[in-house]
Amino acid sequence: MNHKHKKGWIFLLICPPLIFLAVTWIVMLLWNSLLPDILGAKTITFWQSMGILILSKILFGGFHFGKGMRDFKERKMREKMEGLSPEEREKFKEVWRNKCSGGFFNRNNE
Repeated sequence: MNHKHKKGWIFLLICPPLIFLAVTWIVMLLWNSLLPDILGAKTITFWQSMGILILSKILFGGFHFGKGMRDFKERKMREKMEGLSPEEREKFKEVWRNKCSGGFFNRNNE
């Protein structure tokens, strides 16, 4: 039995929660040292800072469980593009070029 691999699994199981707890503690310290003086906000507890981290992850970061789903979508799109004739590919590219060229605020109502 190789003990080197056993230590690696323990490291992988223990490190992520410890990192999350450390980041939560850092957020609490930064909030409590900066925001009450700057904005007049109340100080927060450790659990409130954990809630802020989770809420910000939901609102701004989403939940990305590895890159497997992204690779699957890219592979599926690549397979679709390979199945198109050269004329169909050019038409597809032209349609998307027209959709994206105006930018967000200059879109036509099509």
